[in-house]
Amino acid sequence: MTASKMQHNLFVFIAHYGYAGIFGALMLGIIGAPVPDEFLMTFSGYLVSKGKMHFVPTVIVSVLGSFAGMSLSYAIGYKFGYPLVEKYGQKVHITKEKLERTQIWFGRFGKFALTVGYFVPGLRHLTAYSAGISKWPYRSFCLYAVPGAMLWAIAFIALGTYLGEHWHAVTTAIHRYLLLGFAVLAAAAAAIWYLKKARGKRMAAK
Repeated sequence: MTASKMQHNLFVFIAHYGYAGIFGALMLGIIGAPVPDEFLMTFSGYLVSKGKMHFVPTVIVSVLGSFAGMSLSYAIGYKFGYPLVEKYGQKVHITKEKLERTQIWFGRFGKFALTVGYFVPGLRHLTAYSAGISKWPYRSFCLYAVPGAMLWAIAFIALGTYLGEHWHAVTTAIHRYLLLGFAVLAAAAAAIWYLKKARGKRMAAK
């Protein structure tokens, strides 16, 4: 199934099932299912602009759905760690290498990487697994995950509401630039980590 066909089916699903559909799709998307999260929320905002949904309930179910997915990912990471990822992660495009790169992201930006990670395609569904594997206390996890879920949901739903008919074209451009920005930041973080490691080895050798 092509990406455009998948998006179309998802939009039909959301238009039919409404708030319950948003909750379920976002929860599965955060866990690792191939759900275009930003498109889902801007489309929901578009439905708000058409009077088919209401802004506040849409935000609430989006926050609850995304946080439910994050919490489940956290619990899986906390209980099963890398072994489960190594065995089954490929099925949801999660690998040990990707999680190790996410740990570099945490090393660079601290726990706020969990909050900011919501806005980065390809990262948001990894940060919760990584936090669980690292045995974060659940309270600390919530402290950084909940604000991220709220800001992310409000931003994209409001965007879809404001853009109306133009929601898809603008979201496509935003998604593209978010991916590019993440790639640049990930490369920079990896380079800094490598340089620090090389420097540490040189210092140890002296």
